Amino acid sequence: MEEVIIAVGSNLGDKLKMIRNAGLFLDSLSDSEVERASVWESEPVGGAKYRFLNTAAKITTRLTPIELLKKLKEFEQLSGRDANPTRWGPRILDMDIIRFGNRVYEDDTLIIPHREYHKRLFVLLPMKEIDDGWIDPQFQLSLDELIKNAPEMELQKTNDRW
Repeated sequence: MEEVIIAVGSNLGDKLKMIRNAGLFLDSLSDSEVERASVWESEPVGGAKYRFLNTAAKITTRLTPIELLKKLKEFEQLSGRDANPTRWGPRILDMDIIRFGNRVYEDDTLIIPHREYHKRLFVLLPMKEIDDGWIDPQFQLSLDELIKNAPEMELQKTNDRW
């Protein structure tokens, strides 16, 4: 069984409802109780126009990274996400595998740790709440060090629960 961090975000429609639905889905995937970070509101990134709600969850799974990715993408599409979204465009639901145990993995469809996570405070701050002791296996940096080095952005914790 592996501990996995999944980043969850939404910037279209009822964003909090989408995140809550994703939480129920992650509950069904996890072999143990899901640890949930706070929900954070962040400025849009890249070409996105609307503010995001972001969070992270820690699950445990016996699935392979590719099996898990397939299940996440299927759930995103069932939730109304475009199958071929614009990079950094608006999205009703986005779930990314940030870490999978301490594996470093890369193929044509998946890179672990996620290639951009260390540049995104909206991933790092929620992740720190539920995975504080983790050290990135590529950079050999703690979450505190990654947070210190990440580009600044407008971000605030909400009181929302999921």
